[in-house]
Parts: sequence; C-alpha cells; structure tokens
Amino acid sequence: MVWTESARGPCLDDRGRERRPGKARGKHARTSPRTAGDQLLLDTARHSAARALALTLLGLASTAVALALPATLGHTLDLLLTRRPGASGWVLLCTALICVPAALDALDGLLAGTTAARSTARLRHRLLRHVLAAGPRATNRFGPGDLVTRLVGNAADAGTAPGTLAAAASSVVAPLGGIVALGLIDPWLAVAFLAGAPLLALLLRALARASSDCVAQYQRLQGDIAGRLMEAVGGARTIAAAGTAGRERDRILEPLPALSGQGHRMWRVQGRAAAQAVTVVPLLQIAVLAVAGLRLNQGLLSVGDLLAASRYAVLATGVGMLVGHLNAAVRARTAAGRLADVLSVPLPPYGPDVRRLPPGDGTLELRGVGAVRGGRHILRDLDLVVPGGTSLAVVGRSGTGKSVLAALAGRLADPDSGVVTLDGVPLPQLGHDELRRAVGYAFERPALLGGTIGGTVAFGVADPGPDAVAAAARAARADGFVRRLPRGYATPCAEAPLSGGEAQRLGLARAFAHAGRVLILDDATSSLDTVTEREVAAALVRDVAARTRIVVAHRASTAARADAVAWLEGGRVRAVGTHESLWRCAAYRAVFGG
Repeated sequence: MVWTESARGPCLDDRGRERRPGKARGKHARTSPRTAGDQLLLDTARHSAARALALTLLGLASTAVALALPATLGHTLDLLLTRRPGASGWVLLCTALICVPAALDALDGLLAGTTAARSTARLRHRLLRHVLAAGPRATNRFGPGDLVTRLVGNAADAGTAPGTLAAAASSVVAPLGGIVALGLIDPWLAVAFLAGAPLLALLLRALARASSDCVAQYQRLQGDIAGRLMEAVGGARTIAAAGTAGRERDRILEPLPALSGQGHRMWRVQGRAAAQAVTVVPLLQIAVLAVAGLRLNQGLLSVGDLLAASRYAVLATGVGMLVGHLNAAVRARTAAGRLADVLSVPLPPYGPDVRRLPPGDGTLELRGVGAVRGGRHILRDLDLVVPGGTSLAVVGRSGTGKSVLAALAGRLADPDSGVVTLDGVPLPQLGHDELRRAVGYAFERPALLGGTIGGTVAFGVADPGPDAVAAAARAARADGFVRRLPRGYATPCAEAPLSGGEAQRLGLARAFAHAGRVLILDDATSSLDTVTEREVAAALVRDVAARTRIVVAHRASTAARADAVAWLEGGRVRAVGTHESLWRCAAYRAVFGG
C-alpha cells in the first residue's frame, strides 16, 4: 500500500518552498440583476405569449367599446334633442356598449388570474430546479429565508408580468384613442389636451423611478426578515434553553422599522403622484371642455359633441390606470431581478451522461488542490492520494479545511485550483448520475428526506427494495430502533421521535445504501456512543460496498480504526501515516486534546 504525502513526515515543520496558490477558476461573466431580470421577464412573456395575446385582445376590445361609447352617447343625445327618428335604436346600442365591457372584464380577470398562476408556477419550478442543481453554491450565497422569499413572494410578483404587459398595452391605447377622438371631433380639442400632456409624461417617469427603488429596498428587507426567522426556527431549542426568546424576537424584527419606512415611502410616492395627478388631470379636462364650450358657442360643435368630448378627455387623462399598471410592472421587474440574481449562480458542469468510470478500485487523488472561502485560503496546493480499498481518516484542528476537503473529494464543491480524480478520471468529466452513483456521503446533521423512515434510507437510490434498505439500516445499527417504531420503516419522519445518534445512524444507512466506489463520512459518527461507533466502523469494512472510505474524524478512536490518517494543518497535509505512528508527535496528540 502506497500513500502520497505532501509533507516530510510526522512531527516535522512544513519548511517547503511557498508555492503561490493557483488562480481561481469558474469566474463567469455576470450581467446586472436588472438586465438579467428584464431578460427573465421577456422569457416569461414569450412563454405565455398566446395567453398574453388573448389578454391584449380582450383589453383592446374593452378599450374599443369604451372609445365607441362617448361618440355613441353624443350622437344619441343629439337625436333625442332634435327628436329625429331612430333614436330608440341608438339607445339600445348605448345599452349594449355599457353592458359588453362587464362581460369582457370578467373574461379578462379569469384569464389574467390563470396566466399569472401558470407563469408563477413556471418561475418557481425553474428557480427550484436551479437551486437544487447548484446545491451548496446557492445555499452558501443566499440564506434559506431569503431563498424562500424569492421563491414564493418574488416569483408571484414576477409571474404577473404577462398580464401586466397586456393590460398596460390596452391602457395606453385608451388615452391615445381618446386624444385621436378629440382630434376627430375638433382638432383644437386635441391641441388643448396635448399642450399639457408633457406634464403627465414627467409625472409617470418620476413615479417609475421612485417606485423602483422603494420596491427593491422593500423586497430586500422582506428577505432579510425571512432569513432571520428561519435561523430562529432552526435554533428554537437553543433559544429556549438560553431563555433569549425576547432578544431573538427583537433581532428578527430589527429590520421592521426600515421595512415600514420603505412602505411609507412607497405610499408617499404614490400619494404625491396622485396629488399631482389631481392637479394636472382636472386642468387638462377643464382646458378641453373650455375649448369645446367655445366651439359650441361658435356653432361648430353640437351638444352631443360636447358630451363626447368630456368623456374622451377623461379617457385621455387615464393616469389612474397607467399608474396602477406602472406600479405592478415595477414590482414585477424588481422581483425578476431578485430571481435572476439566484439564477446567475453558476451550475457545476458535468461530463456527458455516456461517460462511465473505467474499472478500478476507487483510488481518489487530489493534486494541487486549493480552496478559497470568503477570501481566505482554506486549502493550499494540497496533494493527497487515497488508495482504493482503504480507509482514510482526516484530522486537524477546527478551521483547517477538513469539511472542505470532504466536499471536494466527492464534488459537492469544486476546487479553485487543482484537480480531483477518481480512478484516473477528473470528477468534472463524469456525468451527474455516474458521479453520484460512485460517491456516497453521510453528514453530521443528516436531513431526513423521503417522507418515511424507509424513504429516508432509500433517498437518492433507484428502487433499492425493502431488503436492501433493511440491510443498510442493519449495517448502520439502525434496524433495531426502526422496527420498534409504530409503523416500522413506514413511519413518517415527522412522527418518529429520534435522538441525534439515531438520526445520524439513518444518515449512515442512507450513505451505505447509496455508496458505490467511495464513501465519505463528514463527522457522521460524532453523536454515536463508543460501542455503536465501533460496530459501525466494523460494518464499514464488512458490509458496505464502497471500497474507499474517507472519514472526517474528531475522535482519536475513529482515527485509530482507519488504515491511515491525513493530518491537516495550515491548509496543507502536514503528514500522512498510521494513527499509531503519528501519535508519537505531541502536536498530533494536541489535535485531540491529548
């Protein structure tokens, strides 16, 4: 058996030449969240193009009816005032034009609701797939609460984009149509309105800018509060034991005043815009009516024309509808930017699905591996070979990179420099399924996924069957307590009162059932008693299919049972050897408090 070491031996200082860490890989060019968010909104709109088109047509039909109604009312009024025949038919037409928009609005509301629901579901599925595919890359960058806020609230806001764009199109047609109609009645009416139109444009532009910043800050603070709440829920026992519920409540709600401030700021912006609109809009309408009155007095307009002009002036100044759609568009755009920020997290590349590992004994090799976390070099130019069919314990003081090494060894993360190979194949060249079949993991705090106890053990394995599940549980010394549960392996996880050690044994059972060539235990036996740990260690050799085992160890007894120990210090492997040989070094004994 040959072990490759990156140091001269146990108890020797690392006096080798300082090598510069390799340049970080995987830096992708990133667009701004706003630009990426706009692209996401366009993609969402394209996906719902047929429904958005239907919504647009419904909106345009409703707008067309609204534009036809004033002219029809004006003509009907002229017929009634002059007592000309045919007025009754025009009255019926007016009645129909009043009733038709109600039916169109009902259809529009139904279609808008279903379109928003479908778009939201698509965005949530896309975001969820990306987060799960990115794995720790996403969860290390965004807190759980923040991710939930983006997945639930922000996706719902962005999902309204197709309906908002369709409604905005028809809401723009109404004012334009009103202006055109004023011009058809009398060109001077359109001139009177257009003289003050730039004020409306400036009002809308200022509202869009101010609202965008308010909404962005508001959504960010919502994510902050959600993240703090998730942390508190996860640490509920610690909070109760420490008696700090009040202090924790204050910590969670600390951003609330800022959130309230942004909310009030949004209301002030909208209130200011409404106040300005209340000033500008009536002035424009009065100007149109004043000109219409003059033209009526000159005999150039009829009373019906005056009525139609008054209603067209209202349509032309439809700022209220535009403001509402503008606010919805701002919320959707800001939310899409937050979703795009998550989608910008790069996914780990994998090789083609057809790429298979060659026959081998599970030899794992790390060459020149470096890892940077938070701007700090955790691992530096690390070289290590784990021969197939052996067990390696990884030890070191806290912060020396043991868990980072474990993550790199099975490609839960990629190194910033160097390469990791399994039986001579670099891990990134393997297909996703092939890699996950070859490497199994167990963690200190396993997540009990799968619904039931049996589903937890089988999680990630393609139909292992009840016998394989039970065999893995027996190897992890979990079968005994599982069978004592009310429904055995069919017991829902939520109904199973498990200790920390029992949860760890289920995590080990899942790893045993899943492991192919390599099994990596990241402090996965820390909650086991000494007897159970010894039994599990024996089962690792006797009952587990994985040929190569890497164990992150904090106990001297765990390191002693491994074939060899890799001692990490200063981001490098200080020494590799048996536990017995390393134990002669006082610095090594100090790692275990000895």
